[in-house]
Amino acid sequence: MNSQPHPAVADPSSDQLTDPLANPGETRPREAGPPQADLAAERAHLSASRAALARMRDRTTALFATGDRVAGDAYASESLGRALARRLAELADDPDTPLFFGRLDHAEPAGAAQAPGDPHEHVGAAYHIGRRHVVDDVGEPMVLDWRAPVSQAFYQASVKQPMGVARRRRFGYTGGELTGFEDEHLAAGEELGTASRILTEEIERPRVGPMRDIVATIQPEQDDLVRAALQDSICVQGAPGTGKTAVGLHRAAYLLYTYRERLRKAGVLVVGPSRAFLSYISNVLPALGEIDIDQLTVDELVGHVAPRAEDTPEGAAVKHDPRMADVVRRALYAQLHDPAEPLVVPDGSSRWRVPVEPLRRIVAEVRGAVVGDGLPYQTGRDRLRARVVALLQRMAEARGESPGEAWQRRMARATPVKALLDHVWPAVRPAGLIASLLSDATLLARAADGILSPAEQSAIAWARPRTAKTARWTTADAVLIDEALGLIERLPSYGHIVVDEAQDLSPMQCRAIARRTGHGSLTVLGDLAQGTAPWAARRWRDSLEHLGKPGAELTALTTGFRVPDAVVALANRLLPHLAVDVPEAVSLRRDGALTIRSAALLPEVVREALRHEGSVAVIAADAALPGLRARLGDADERVTLLPASLAKGLEYDHVIVVEPAEIVAAEPRGLHRLYVVLTRAVSRLDV
Repeated sequence: MNSQPHPAVADPSSDQLTDPLANPGETRPREAGPPQADLAAERAHLSASRAALARMRDRTTALFATGDRVAGDAYASESLGRALARRLAELADDPDTPLFFGRLDHAEPAGAAQAPGDPHEHVGAAYHIGRRHVVDDVGEPMVLDWRAPVSQAFYQASVKQPMGVARRRRFGYTGGELTGFEDEHLAAGEELGTASRILTEEIERPRVGPMRDIVATIQPEQDDLVRAALQDSICVQGAPGTGKTAVGLHRAAYLLYTYRERLRKAGVLVVGPSRAFLSYISNVLPALGEIDIDQLTVDELVGHVAPRAEDTPEGAAVKHDPRMADVVRRALYAQLHDPAEPLVVPDGSSRWRVPVEPLRRIVAEVRGAVVGDGLPYQTGRDRLRARVVALLQRMAEARGESPGEAWQRRMARATPVKALLDHVWPAVRPAGLIASLLSDATLLARAADGILSPAEQSAIAWARPRTAKTARWTTADAVLIDEALGLIERLPSYGHIVVDEAQDLSPMQCRAIARRTGHGSLTVLGDLAQGTAPWAARRWRDSLEHLGKPGAELTALTTGFRVPDAVVALANRLLPHLAVDVPEAVSLRRDGALTIRSAALLPEVVREALRHEGSVAVIAADAALPGLRARLGDADERVTLLPASLAKGLEYDHVIVVEPAEIVAAEPRGLHRLYVVLTRAVSRLDV
């Protein structure tokens, strides 16, 4: 805790100032200056800013209504309409959400006034920092976006490095009403840090509903990650409650603000572990004014087929193994054949005849170039067609003819040319390739020779042959189909992808994500201690290799802001048994409660939990849920009965964990699952 003097908190209901670190009820005399007048002025600025935002929206609405009359043509009208509709959504104002949460007052100039553009042009200026940029009717800023360069000082300025800031002010709210503020006079050596009452109350506010943004509470080490450049891929090993998910989402918002045009074209994707998780985080980015972001689970990302069956554990493990990438590649290129006979192409009264040897030479050259350069399979087929047509063209020119583009197109469509391609370099559909691989024991044995053992081949082989249409696909098959698709054609790439709970991605799932970020960057988020999948990562470097970003910077977040110290201490006792090398978490919170008691008291424990504000979750082994539902009956709407398998990534104020031994016994990585379950509590934990 910082030992510097602590600034006051303005309390509108009192004539005195409360010291946030004093004993409860202890006050000290009012210092110089009128805090009530300051508070009234800040409230007036809030009202004026909301009115200005409303006028910004009104102007956009008016443009939207007349857009079809000012646009030059139908295409321009449609493009303008989309842009204005997006702008209207970005300008939405929630009256219960603070429009600004901080203020920066820069030091007064020591000498002459600074010229615009000078590095010290903010000297003497004051800015309100908020979730979006708000300007008055003449374009002067009333609220600065938290992502603007000047706003960085709100998160990074300190007594040691004030960054030109004389005073930092944090605002406290109840709903949308501004109720107080704290000042830190950095130039005078006053800095609260994590002792800020407003900061603490915001972090510890009860969790009701979806995840909230953390723009008002971002810490310096989090801000460094949020503002990483677009070209940088980063990996965040985050202990429970350290804000790794929030860091990833806020980085996406920051990148969209800073690299708006590039990312609007290339797109941003958030990949989460489940639809429930994505629903939980779905409000964060819209609250920050960012709506053009795709959010998908990894199964949805590779959802080329509808799974209707389940693999055996042994079969799933093989299909998610990175060696399957080589098996699929071999199976694909096993479709190629050498030309068996000359090519004869009718051309009016003439016929062009190409001997076998030149055809074989062309096929070998194209295959070498495609495989050597890692080009898509379909590119090889297209190149082979072009090379054959070019050879026919040279033969025609040698005979004194001058074939044009129409002739070339006709030769490319000629039946003998198509027949040659279908034999030598046939068109392949991804689902058809995987169906053939899993149905045909001979093809599988040839493709997996030296890669998979006979037992592993048997684990993934289908009992009877099926086609792509009749196959009973599994989720692991969908990943194999995506691997085949990436070999056959080049997939569209995102400008940036945020991958959360990445420790549970298999190597093959990582490859699916890598195919979609060829020229983009990644934010990889997770906790190795929370890896519950059979193929969960034990080292981040292995996952980053499969994600195509082996050089990504690896950072560990160990300071927890959400999970209380008592809960963290209990969960840390599991770490030595999880076979992963991660640092222990520490928590800044000392306000939590941990109780261990008989499961027979469950209904009573639930009733006790409901006496507190906030959300309540009863978490148990999946198989135990029907019995618990019967015991609890019609519980309060604040109570969520949650299977342990779906708890990852979620948070609740009060968590009741029923029979942890059953959770551990339910799956091979049960201890990891228990670690996840125990760390879902952000206020109170009953075991």
